[in-house]
Amino acid sequence: MTNRSLSDIVSCLSDYDPDALPVEQAQRIIREFITPVEAIEKIAIRSALGRVLAQDIVSPIDVPAHDNSAMDGYAFRGADLQPGENAFRVIGTAYAGQAYTGAVGTGECVQIMTGAVMPAGCDTVVPQEFIETAGDRISIVPGAVVQGDNRRLKGEDLCSGKIALKQGAILRPAHLGLLASLGIAEVPVRRKLRVAFFSTGDELRSLGEPLDQGSVYDSNRYTIYGMLTRLGCDIIDMGVVRDDPALLEAALKSACENADAIITSGGVSVGAADYTKQIMARLGEMNFWKIGMRPGRPMAFGRISSNGKSAFLFGLPGNPVAVMVTFYFFAREALLHMMGAAAAPLPLARVKSLSPIRKKAGRTEYQRGVVSRGVDGEWQVELTGSQGSGILRSMTEANCIVVLHDASGNVAAGDSVEVVMFEGLV
Repeated sequence: MTNRSLSDIVSCLSDYDPDALPVEQAQRIIREFITPVEAIEKIAIRSALGRVLAQDIVSPIDVPAHDNSAMDGYAFRGADLQPGENAFRVIGTAYAGQAYTGAVGTGECVQIMTGAVMPAGCDTVVPQEFIETAGDRISIVPGAVVQGDNRRLKGEDLCSGKIALKQGAILRPAHLGLLASLGIAEVPVRRKLRVAFFSTGDELRSLGEPLDQGSVYDSNRYTIYGMLTRLGCDIIDMGVVRDDPALLEAALKSACENADAIITSGGVSVGAADYTKQIMARLGEMNFWKIGMRPGRPMAFGRISSNGKSAFLFGLPGNPVAVMVTFYFFAREALLHMMGAAAAPLPLARVKSLSPIRKKAGRTEYQRGVVSRGVDGEWQVELTGSQGSGILRSMTEANCIVVLHDASGNVAAGDSVEVVMFEGLV
């Protein structure tokens, strides 16, 4: 568990105001309070995709194991090259997996295939397309190569004893290939993060239930389910919890006893029933914030306990777009940190805005947009239209979030703005 309490962390912030909290400050508080899970398991690399590497992987071998050819061509001693045209006599062939073991003298060469071990004494390869053949002799096009060209050096990719992969890496297809190239069949990974989630509100209906007057289908659980699945979490869907103090407390305790983190949607805004915040606060240490952002102003964060178990709690707002925005810009990085991942902030790209954007200085705004390439070849973004926090359809039409930072004001058409692309994120 973390050694610092939430009150310790916020007490170090001279300008801390829970009713007017900047985005960066909320992110910092969460980052400093969260701790990773400690359990480690060893699994086959075929099962390791998307998992977080728990320990550094040290290369047991040199990669490549020998100097080898980067091209199909002819290997020779680079010192034999002379100004103008050069001719060599072909004395043999080296195949990938079948080395040429004879001696190569002055004026001699060996036909060689890509990946084949370089013959002893040879340090240069001329590609096939830069030679002319006449019987057992080749002539090299003048200026086609210099000494050392097209040779891969032993250990050029990885040297034995060097770190091949650092702990905290989220294992992707290239990582699996690298591990296999080192002969490593199993890797140590952090155990999967267990996350429980539920929605709150008497107006919510689950799929399959009839809608009566004033009720709506619960969409938030499905977007949260998708976002957690993309992160690779083990998820516990606890459904819809009605606006009842006993039911809410029971749900929070059950979630706390079975998960590492809890995500709720709804019940933390100004209009929410007072008991929601009271129950959360009674079960642990919680902060209730009004963050300087749009959408997604109300948010709760902290840690609760029950029966000797504890879990970090993210109380997200109820509006569908606000749920997604607060998840991506607050919960996502925190969950990755809990997973042991070396998580960096979401990458921002700078593009041109096609239209003016109204923006009030003093808060961070996240607007939905579509990035495309203009006729001039430059990347540009256009908003999806109405930016209401309940318009979930706009998230399906967008391919990015436009990030308008706290200090910025109105954006004029043609100004550059920063965006976070959805690809790989949603």
